[in-house]
Amino acid sequence: MFAVFDTLRKPLRLLILPVVAFVLAACEPGGMTNMGSNNGPRVDASKPVPVALLIPRGGSASDDLLAKDLENAALLAIRDLSGVQIDLRVYGTGGNADLAAKAAAQAVNEGAQIIIGPLYGEAANAAGKAVAAKGVNVLAFSNNSSIAGGNVFVMGQGFGDTSDRLVRFAKANGKDRILILHGDDVAGQVGRNAIQRAIAANGATSAGVVDYSLSQEAVIAAVPRVKAAVTANGANAVFLTSSSSSALPLFTQLLPEAGLPVSTTQYIGLTRWDIPAQTLALPGVQGGWFALPDPSASTAFSQRYTAAYGSLPNPIAGLAFDGIAAVGALVKSGHSDALSAARLTQGAGFRGASGVFRFKADGTTEHGLAVATVRNNAVVIIDPAPKGFGGAGF
Repeated sequence: MFAVFDTLRKPLRLLILPVVAFVLAACEPGGMTNMGSNNGPRVDASKPVPVALLIPRGGSASDDLLAKDLENAALLAIRDLSGVQIDLRVYGTGGNADLAAKAAAQAVNEGAQIIIGPLYGEAANAAGKAVAAKGVNVLAFSNNSSIAGGNVFVMGQGFGDTSDRLVRFAKANGKDRILILHGDDVAGQVGRNAIQRAIAANGATSAGVVDYSLSQEAVIAAVPRVKAAVTANGANAVFLTSSSSSALPLFTQLLPEAGLPVSTTQYIGLTRWDIPAQTLALPGVQGGWFALPDPSASTAFSQRYTAAYGSLPNPIAGLAFDGIAAVGALVKSGHSDALSAARLTQGAGFRGASGVFRFKADGTTEHGLAVATVRNNAVVIIDPAPKGFGGAGF
């Protein structure tokens, strides 16, 4: 399975960070099957709705800090709700799958009608299984699409979401013959697969695939192979899966030097090229494209959080805000099945901490992403994030 890389990440855990690259983490393979009715408990909107928030409280010191940010963000979202009462019940999981399963079962036994969290992929998988038979949905903070489905929805931004946005933009702007350049580890393979699906779904053309081992020597050796593939297949774009902390700086320097200048070859990144900020000063990333959440929404959320709690939120905290925002919007509709899978996946989606988002029938989440480039060492938005989705709903 995979997770966004965090040097402080504990072994065998999966979480979401809006940063650099996906890496291997262990969890049970495969998404949840249709266990239970998944229609959700009956909701009485005239009374406070019991909502369980599963956070990694009781784990490491870093987990405890993140748990507090998640709880704070959920409380901040509750303040925004009008005409809806949420009875928020917070459970610590210690970042552990067994404890997450027990917490989820306890929460439902105590009346919770939906679960927001937990954080790590294997914990979310376990929590979903623990309550599936009772038809309670789980809005997890993970971005691991392999655990999505049935009663588990993963809210984090994944490779599929990013790939689709960037390939769609590239196709619309004449960069429709795309070569994929990826590492030969699991992260690179997952990224490659996501890009390939996006190319097929958006009517673009695959112009080849080049992989490389994770060493400086292998990266350097891959450059002439990329040049040959671009020339042979007529590629006008190279989609890189590597991050700022990995091969991205070297590739974006060596490929133009090898005869693939940005004037003829569009470089596209699967990861955030603005994190860390020093990456923006690299000559090779100038003119490249990458995707990011709606900057105006993200800034507004950070400012509100800081004003309320005196510090900047962990980037993951916005997912707790999103979970409450979605629940509040659904309950406000007045439908007794407001928290069913059918209502969760209504087409119009929801407005959250980082812009609009909507849950998909496969258990993943589509985010309204912006496309950015780098000019003069600064991020420039070249295609704004959508402010809404088409489809019936709120």
